Amino acid sequence: MSEPRSEDTCRFLREDADGFLCFAIEGDISEEIARSLCAVFRRVADSGREVFVLSDSRRVGTLTAAARSALAEELRGVRFSGVAVFGASFSLRVVTTLASRSVQFFTGEVYPLAFFDTEDEARAWLLAQRDALRATQRQGA
Repeated sequence: MSEPRSEDTCRFLREDADGFLCFAIEGDISEEIARSLCAVFRRVADSGREVFVLSDSRRVGTLTAAARSALAEELRGVRFSGVAVFGASFSLRVVTTLASRSVQFFTGEVYPLAFFDTEDEARAWLLAQRDALRATQRQGA
């Protein structure tokens, strides 16, 4: 990933060796946090790269209403190739699924979202998603 610009630096997000955008948040996801994440996602998508996200949700609190609104607003036009969430509580899974459906409804973009108990399971799924996407792209080329 290129160097972050000051307006979209996100201290809890990094790109790993597989090219996945990985983040772990402790506590509630506020509007500010949601907008910071979205800025990075948008920048990667605008560069033409695939956007694969790996979310460590073991210590996440709630997704605030303002954060849900920000996600729906900021993610218009961002195409995710896959979002894998691991360690989320039942309630966070429900809220995340509803927020995802809302974002997909407002943006018209459908993207794969899956929940896992462990990072290894989530990472394996993302790798499979990436491999399937690239195989499809090769066949279409």
